[in-house]
Amino acid sequence: MRLQGVLDDVLDEVGPLVGNGVPALSIPALRHVDVNRVGIAVATVDGRVHGAGAWSEPFSIQSVSKLFALALVFAHDGEALWKRVQRQPSSLRYDALIQLDLDCGIPRNPFVNAGALAVVDRLLTLRGDAGAAVVAFLRAESGNPDIGFDPTVAASEQGVSHRNAAAAHLMAAHGNLDQGIDDVLTHYIHQCAIAASCADLARAGLFLARAGRRNDGERLLTGLQTRRLNSILLTCGTYDAAGDVAYHVGLPAKSGIGGGVLAIVPGRGAVCAWSPGLDEAGNSIAAMAALHHFSEATGWSVF
Repeated sequence: MRLQGVLDDVLDEVGPLVGNGVPALSIPALRHVDVNRVGIAVATVDGRVHGAGAWSEPFSIQSVSKLFALALVFAHDGEALWKRVQRQPSSLRYDALIQLDLDCGIPRNPFVNAGALAVVDRLLTLRGDAGAAVVAFLRAESGNPDIGFDPTVAASEQGVSHRNAAAAHLMAAHGNLDQGIDDVLTHYIHQCAIAASCADLARAGLFLARAGRRNDGERLLTGLQTRRLNSILLTCGTYDAAGDVAYHVGLPAKSGIGGGVLAIVPGRGAVCAWSPGLDEAGNSIAAMAALHHFSEATGWSVF
């Protein structure tokens, strides 16, 4: 199979959808991002990387960062992590508060905002600097030393994080935060404000396609842990649209309101698509369509 040709065809297929939807309106710095941008990259387990469109252009990865923070904590804590956060899909928005209070401060899964705050809180305890730990991991796995925080996006997000602050306070009230609320929020925001490209994220996600082994051959996760993390990606990684994504794409995936979507093909590679125009669930319209066409063209699916 000629992957470069597949990617070129995928961009042709999704061309009519590029520009549809709206950018992330909840973060002022992202409101004016050009929704006409689109890119896709695939990194295979044998080290090859192919891309099309704006595949090397950095963008705000936002909630895609939650995957990498989770992997770092899961590698250390194992099953003990699930005492602080559940593994259940949510039918509510990623920043919903009602379910969190009903569940006594235990988030539904690690990919809703409250769940990511719990993960950041634990990573902060383990590493001392949670945001820097995620950046260091992304740099090492992608091979790109220039990956870092976008200070403009971070400052913009800091000023509007009222719902995240409310979630953190709710969790603290139920005894599910160890670190200070302000510190957890700051590290969470910095993590979300990381800028990286489709190529960077595809390379960085390869450990989940290689049964938990990093680029240098070191094992981050066991094979069982990798399968379990991929299962949570499939059922929870794309907000309340996870069922539709599983149906149309058939791959574990994590999306972010920056317009990026990272999908894992166990044993084969990782695929990242990006386009800033979002649907009502907060997922990129063109990027999701690109992953759908890629899966159909290659037959790569977990089903």
